[in-house]
Amino acid sequence: MTDLNFPSIFVPLVGLLFPAIAMVSLFFLVQKNKIV
Repeated sequence: MTDLNFPSIFVPLVGLLFPAIAMVSLFFLVQKNKIV
């Protein structure tokens, strides 16, 4: 029904959430590998 309103909120949310999760997972992966 609100075909123009949904992507307006959904796209920025994914655009911000996905990189944030990717950054955090990558950060923890580096922290786990660097036990030195």
